[in-house]
Amino acid sequence: MNDDLIITASAVLDAARAAGMKIATAESCTGGLIAASLTEIPGSSDVFERGFVTYSNEAKTEMLGVPAGLIATPGAVSEPTARAMAKGALAHSRADIAVAVTGIAGPDGGSPEKPVGLVFIGAAGKGNPTVVERHIFPGDRAEIRRATAMRALEIMLRFVGD
Repeated sequence: MNDDLIITASAVLDAARAAGMKIATAESCTGGLIAASLTEIPGSSDVFERGFVTYSNEAKTEMLGVPAGLIATPGAVSEPTARAMAKGALAHSRADIAVAVTGIAGPDGGSPEKPVGLVFIGAAGKGNPTVVERHIFPGDRAEIRRATAMRALEIMLRFVGD
C-alpha cells in the first residue's frame, strides 16, 4: 500500500474521530482502494462505517439508489452520477460523511469525450452541500486509481474539518 495513501487515510481517521464522525465510501474505478487505505490503519472501525464497491451500473442503482436513467444519460462517469453515489452512500449508511468516485482507469474504455483518466469525486455530508470535482489524472491504470484514492481522501479530510 502506498505510504502517502496511508498517511492521508490516517489523518482522515484522526480528524473524523476528533469530530465524532463516521465515514463511508462508494467506489467504482478504485475498486475499494479508498476503503482499503482507511482500514489498513488499526482502530479504523470506530470511524469507518462501511464501504460500497459499486463497479457495475447495476450495483450503483441497487446499492446506492442511483437512478438508472442518470447512469444511461449522462453516464456512469459523470458529475451527476458521482453526486448521486455520494448522497446514496450517505443515505444507505450510518455515516456522517461519504465520498464517492467514478471514472475511467483504463487502459481501455476512454473516448474523446471521456478520456482514460477522467474521474469524478463526490463528497456528501449531513448538513453540508454535496460537492463534486472533475479530474483527468495522468498515468497508467494503477497511477490513475492511486491518484483518485488520494484526492478522495484529501476531499474527505477537508469535509471532516468543515
